[in-house]
Amino acid sequence: MNQQREFPDWEKLYQEGQIESMPWFNPNLDSDLEQALIKLSIHTGVALDLGTGPGTQAMELAQRGFLLTATDISATAINQAQAKAQQKGLDISFRQDDILNSRLPHEEFDFVFDRGCFHILSPERRQDYVRVVQSLIKSKGYLFLKCFSHLEKSEFGPYRFTPESIKHIFLNRFRVISVEETVYQGTLDPDPQALFCILEKS
Repeated sequence: MNQQREFPDWEKLYQEGQIESMPWFNPNLDSDLEQALIKLSIHTGVALDLGTGPGTQAMELAQRGFLLTATDISATAINQAQAKAQQKGLDISFRQDDILNSRLPHEEFDFVFDRGCFHILSPERRQDYVRVVQSLIKSKGYLFLKCFSHLEKSEFGPYRFTPESIKHIFLNRFRVISVEETVYQGTLDPDPQALFCILEKS
């Protein structure tokens, strides 16, 4: 699961690629996140969509009344998503940002949603991620994390995780509420196997 994986130049990918054909493109709100928000009775609040890419998740959350900041390491992705949000009349704060060297203000968000950032980070940077993300979440706020599962057998793509490895990585800074097997909805067929994790800031 931790064998070294290669990833594209994200800026070049968004400059040259067709967003709607990217594996992670999902025009609808991630169904696991939607169910988690209902389960926890979260209907309003300030949220961060981390690794927003095409911005679809941020836009869906904004349409539901959440106050959104959306970040991505690719400036092109941010510019494209911002243009689409403006066409929809949505007020979202899009920012180019690297979570491992984040310039976001701390203690700002009721929850962070990550459906594509954590599972591409190299193993040696995971604790840096945990530390930074914890600093961005209000007390008793949540991290909703979707990542590839160890059950996914395809050769390419992000790092894979077991429920036990998620608990081990986040244990010191988050309370692990649940880690459930699911799928990663996008443009691939079949949908890759994934984990959806609900983590509460300790």
